[in-house]
Amino acid sequence: MMRQYLETKRVHQDKILFFRLGDFYEMFFEDAKTAAKTLNLTLTSRGSHDDSRVPMAGIPFHAAENYIGRLIRAGHSVAICEQTEDASLAKGLVKREVTRVITPGTVLSSAMLEDKANNYLASVALSDKGVGLAVVDVSTGEFKACESKGENRLASMLHELAKYHPSEVLVAQGFPTAGDGGKLIEAVPGAKLTRVEDWKFSTEDATREIQDHFKVKTLEGFGLSGQAHAVRAAGALLAYLRETTHSVMSHLVSLSVQPVGEGMVLDASTQRNLEILKSMRDGSLDGTLLSVLDETCTAMGGRLLKQWLTNPLTSLSEIRRRQDAVEELLADRDRHDALRERLREISDLERLAARVGCSTANGRDLAALRSTLRVLPEAERLVRGLKSPLVRERVETWDNQADLKALLEKALTEEPPLALKEGGLIKDGYDKDLDGLKVGAKEGKDWIATLEEKEKKRTGISTLKVRFTSVFGYYIEVSKANLDKVPADYHRKQTLVNAERFITPELKEMEGKVLGAQEKADKLEYELFEGLRKAVGEELPKILRMARTLAELDVLSSLAQAAQRSRYVRPEVDDSLHLVIEEGRHPVLDRLMPSDQFVPNDSHLAEDETRIIVLTGPNMAGKSTYIRQTALLALMAQVGSFVPAKRMQLGVVDRIFSRVGASDNLTQGQSTFMVEMVETANILNHATERSLLILDEVGRGTSTFDGMSIAWAVVEHLSKKIGARTLFATHYHELTRLAADFPNVKNFNIAVREWNDQILFLRKIVPGGADKSYGIQVARLAGVPKAVVDRAKKILAGLETGSTHPPKIEGSTTPGAAEPDIAQLTFFGSNGQHPVLEELSQIDVDGLTPRDALNLIGEWKKKIEG
Repeated sequence: MMRQYLETKRVHQDKILFFRLGDFYEMFFEDAKTAAKTLNLTLTSRGSHDDSRVPMAGIPFHAAENYIGRLIRAGHSVAICEQTEDASLAKGLVKREVTRVITPGTVLSSAMLEDKANNYLASVALSDKGVGLAVVDVSTGEFKACESKGENRLASMLHELAKYHPSEVLVAQGFPTAGDGGKLIEAVPGAKLTRVEDWKFSTEDATREIQDHFKVKTLEGFGLSGQAHAVRAAGALLAYLRETTHSVMSHLVSLSVQPVGEGMVLDASTQRNLEILKSMRDGSLDGTLLSVLDETCTAMGGRLLKQWLTNPLTSLSEIRRRQDAVEELLADRDRHDALRERLREISDLERLAARVGCSTANGRDLAALRSTLRVLPEAERLVRGLKSPLVRERVETWDNQADLKALLEKALTEEPPLALKEGGLIKDGYDKDLDGLKVGAKEGKDWIATLEEKEKKRTGISTLKVRFTSVFGYYIEVSKANLDKVPADYHRKQTLVNAERFITPELKEMEGKVLGAQEKADKLEYELFEGLRKAVGEELPKILRMARTLAELDVLSSLAQAAQRSRYVRPEVDDSLHLVIEEGRHPVLDRLMPSDQFVPNDSHLAEDETRIIVLTGPNMAGKSTYIRQTALLALMAQVGSFVPAKRMQLGVVDRIFSRVGASDNLTQGQSTFMVEMVETANILNHATERSLLILDEVGRGTSTFDGMSIAWAVVEHLSKKIGARTLFATHYHELTRLAADFPNVKNFNIAVREWNDQILFLRKIVPGGADKSYGIQVARLAGVPKAVVDRAKKILAGLETGSTHPPKIEGSTTPGAAEPDIAQLTFFGSNGQHPVLEELSQIDVDGLTPRDALNLIGEWKKKIEG
């Protein structure tokens, strides 16, 4: 047996091998140690001598799903090695084979997956000429591919990867970990990187793999002509799935080839900063846009809503079609409520179809499918009463699958068991042969049931029992106190401490009939169930098409429900460059805070007037909330959702960029400031006039003058070169001077009121720049000790008078440093032609003392003012 184990393990060296021994999966050697530590199992051992003992750990086979899920979440892969022949019929060692390999990207079990989250497996093909990407969710049947070429191929593909958040990424053995390859790997943190043979990514092998799976002669029908990189990625992915799932994957019924960059682009940084799917605080759903908009009734709808939120539309016609559907559902409340009731009764058809396609569906899966098919006619009646174009289009492909429903009603029991080989799956009357075997087994069981009373009377033993075990079969049990009453035709079968077990020729004969009939019935029932599952498999394309229709209706219903609950309005979306919001509210805070506490605000970025808003104001006043709010409302509008505002007009945005906060990236050796500059560079290199930018505190990661200079130059570049709609929040009040030089830059600030050295945040956005930062007052509000706050006030007073040194500390005996009256001099925006500045730039400052430099600044300030 160990030789058999080691031969299997040699093929699956990088996986934890679950080796079936009877009712347990056993693990040996390092696998046992790893599993024991991860799963908190007892580590035992096998062998006759201490120096040859083999570490061992095991789990019950019926509880394997839970343990496998924990190993997968810990980043491991698991190979399942099953007994492939009946142990009672085996001649020698029972045959065993790996029947499935489970990796983070190939999980099928619902117990290991989130209901409303996709689980993507990605495949990346890379060359000097382009990048190919294929993604599949094995649990739903979604299969997509794309490729990118040219100078921006890497950036485009990074944005594509950001849509999917794959749990596993497939690459060739020779895939580079530096350069472009390294950047692609870094774009999917947390994903398991799996390397496979290079030949699987060859165009020839990949093409053949796709053709074989879909049974086609050419790939032109998929739109893959001339897209070799996409073909290589998709083909390698199919080969990997075939080897790991050990099934035909008949639920992968189509391959969708999509243009790169289709829809609004939201890079990973923007998704994180806007907290679309995950909270920045703890990675949970709380406080996210998804948590506000997710009123879906089905798991399919929940997954589709996530896809919509990370890939908003840019097509005006498609946006308006979604808006029309949401508006109609809002208007017909009774019909909408009734439709939602029906949607709640619908099972996860996508994942049911996946289990059917991989031949792992059980009786309860088919029963769930039947329950859904029972609901569809009423759902269809409700949907056919709607008139919006998008809904009407979906109704045209509606299919209630009446024939499949009739088959399941006739064949499948009402409450089938989880096990497949122990009977109870097929209804009486579906198959005559099965009915006959069931009758024979039942009659035998009835006879055996009456045997106990009959033998009690015959022997006079009142405590006599007739029992059955899977090991010993049927037997008659007599206590030792009554052994003298046992008839001569009783033959001893087993001796216990307090009893003896017997068999009679008559009971032995009937046992053979009962068990033989039952065994045949169970075997035939399993065969009939497999035929039923195969019949369902032939309908998978229709089932999956219907699943997509129901998911889309569910998302539209969810958006309508959110709009009704929170008083959203329909935004006006057009092809202008406007962004006008009246009394806009942050969608998350609007939901969490009492209605009278959140202060709504306007936003006005007009095509020929304001393109950039420089927003100043103290910390905690609401700058970040306001700029994020504006971006979230734009995103919601292009998803097709209504928005929390009195009115909104939006010219379609091609991408939203955000630069909000930063932290050190230690794994890449990047400081906070470096991360900030990388994100800023990405924005400046890829933004267009149709983009929406929200920039918060650009330049704060370095020294004041360096940071201010960078922030100034960024705003200038956006104003003169790009023209993107921009909200630029900053503490550098000097930037408010830009409004005087650039007509498309306007100053706004967060209003505050100051009284008795205290500040009150009014949360209202008003025209003009802030005159103070109120940093010390905010420090007091944050709980900084009073002594520190008071000292900070004195230091600030000294700096504001031009002193280069803080005031002398009270009680100190150290002589105070000289405090010359230094004029603060800062100048920006020069074109380099001013003669005074040119003369100043020629001065050799290397040999100057600090005092000389300060005096020089004072002199040159007078010249410049002149």
